[in-house]
Amino acid sequence: MSPPLRSWVPLVFALALVACFRNPKGAEGVTLDAKRSGNELAIDPSKEPDRAPRSSADDVDAPIPVLANDPQEGDRNALVTIVEFSDLECPFCARGAETVEALREAFGPDEVRVVWKHYPLAFHAHARPLAEAGVGVQEIGGSAAFFRYERAIFRERMRPNPAGGMFQFADDSPRRFAEAAGVDGVTIEAGLRDGRWKPRVEADMALGSAVGVNGTPAFFINGTSLSGAQPLEKFKEVVTAELARAKELVAKGTPRANIYAVATKAVFKAPSARHDDDDDAPEPPDVAVYKVPVGNAPTRGPASALVTIVEFSDYQCPFCKRAENTVTALRTHYGDKIRIVWKDMPLDFHKDAMPAAMAAREARVQKGDAGFWDMHDRIFDHQTALSEKDLLEYGKSGGLDAGKLSRALANKTHLKAIYADQDEGDDVEAAGTPHFFVNGHRLAGAQPMEKFQEVIDAELKKAEALVAAGTPAANVYAEIQKNAVVKVAPPVTKAVALDPKVPSRGPANAKVTIVEFSDFQCPFCKRVEPVIDDLLKAYPKDVRLEWRNLPLSFHADAELAAEAALEAKAQKGSAGFFKMQAMLFDGQGKPDGLKRDALDEHAKKLGLDMGRFARALDNHVHLASIQADKAVAQGAGISGTPGFVVNGTFLSGAQSFRKFRRAVDAALAKK
Repeated sequence: MSPPLRSWVPLVFALALVACFRNPKGAEGVTLDAKRSGNELAIDPSKEPDRAPRSSADDVDAPIPVLANDPQEGDRNALVTIVEFSDLECPFCARGAETVEALREAFGPDEVRVVWKHYPLAFHAHARPLAEAGVGVQEIGGSAAFFRYERAIFRERMRPNPAGGMFQFADDSPRRFAEAAGVDGVTIEAGLRDGRWKPRVEADMALGSAVGVNGTPAFFINGTSLSGAQPLEKFKEVVTAELARAKELVAKGTPRANIYAVATKAVFKAPSARHDDDDDAPEPPDVAVYKVPVGNAPTRGPASALVTIVEFSDYQCPFCKRAENTVTALRTHYGDKIRIVWKDMPLDFHKDAMPAAMAAREARVQKGDAGFWDMHDRIFDHQTALSEKDLLEYGKSGGLDAGKLSRALANKTHLKAIYADQDEGDDVEAAGTPHFFVNGHRLAGAQPMEKFQEVIDAELKKAEALVAAGTPAANVYAEIQKNAVVKVAPPVTKAVALDPKVPSRGPANAKVTIVEFSDFQCPFCKRVEPVIDDLLKAYPKDVRLEWRNLPLSFHADAELAAEAALEAKAQKGSAGFFKMQAMLFDGQGKPDGLKRDALDEHAKKLGLDMGRFARALDNHVHLASIQADKAVAQGAGISGTPGFVVNGTFLSGAQSFRKFRRAVDAALAKK
């Protein structure tokens, strides 16, 4: 059945504006050298990956049209196009941007094209002007400038503020970020005053509404919808499936230039069309009951409460603080009918969250649950000041032994207990904070009180029925949990034989060996190295690392850099290799940082025999070793970098310390 005409009005409006916003000049326009702009946020284009599209043309006949002057990266004829509707003030969009960049690295520009559409949310005060300025940056500087602009914004958004909390946007933010991207800020401010780019943002928003976007980030992968800042593996799963579908179309004669339109038409349905054809509108809610143990966690409320609310939270997260007000209101409203259970889920990018969690746990050791909740409240009341000095002051105000608290923080006494909470959260995919489970039912984010009440009231009725049937009130939660589920994906396993001849770190008799497949030109390979350093420090006797070279075909300098590192090993062992590795990764952000002259300079600093070094690179002495590493990766089904095999368990991408730590702990438990 065809959708009613009114459902297509926003889409028609958006398409009607296509001709108005084609930019025949492409990247021509007034630009500003970012290095001379005086802007501390400035990004040097020479140090950034090339993000400009290889070629451009309109895809206006696709259900989700792409314009030639949309911000985009990758080949126009890529087999998979990811259209992203995003908000430049949204923290989840910032997280999603990192995932998109990882996809770009994993698949390369020939297979994946990324297209940006603006969808500023109404409750983000600066999102709309940032979006309009972004259109201006694209118009003046092209896609490369736009993505520098995006990265500058998201880096600021996720950067901790020395004064506490997170950096906040200001009225001059559009100009500052435009200048950081190398675009004239005066021109951007003039365009914002004139409303020059407002219609283009409105066109993107109208298109988003027409195709069913109601939150950010929202992605359409060759027309297949994927909402939210999903894990990288979920994106890879969808992209891999779409690549296979696209290759089938090519094999049947579809030109690559038409793949996006043809593939999207095959799977995409407008929201109203989905309603008419499928008989019901929204997807059914998640009604699963998840296994979330109370264990020895701090609680508020009696064990006989009919509703147990388990909260995974982070002391530095502003949304968690907002949710605490709701939790307080719920306790007032429901009294002894509800019990609050606290679980620690400090996020990696909140550096003060872990010490704060340790301080609250030490307060519990000294003064029981009452001491815990007192410290918990003090921390949230002073969320923007969580240094060790601050935490000691809050402990002193709460009557704690300052010496014991200081030692607990220094010795990380409660680290394993916090890790256990994080693992429980991972088991039920409590990826963001705050994350609640109401008698096992998921409720993610800082939801309004009405949403909590809706779930709590329903659960109270079920619990009252259990009590009426003979279940003691104190056993209600345990009874509900009997048939609960743990939503944890089974680990991906890959077989990779160990090789004592390759570069390695850590003891030879370690119980756990991590085989790392890496590329010296890959920014995610560089990003993960501090995590690997921390992991080896945390397990000095139990973990060993083996390095394998996997230079990707679209990284022109990666292979020669790998040859240079292997020659450093040949002359000075694994220690020499990893010293060269550090130099190479440092060179990533510098012009010609991985070219031959730079490699020669690194070799001189390491004190290598320069004649031998030159012969090794000129004659490609170590190329066979690199090809062997590539063959091992191919045999194991590893195609992207970085990739890790932890005693057979595969981890893809620049994973967090927590993910590595859990894989190592699981391997040690098996031993």
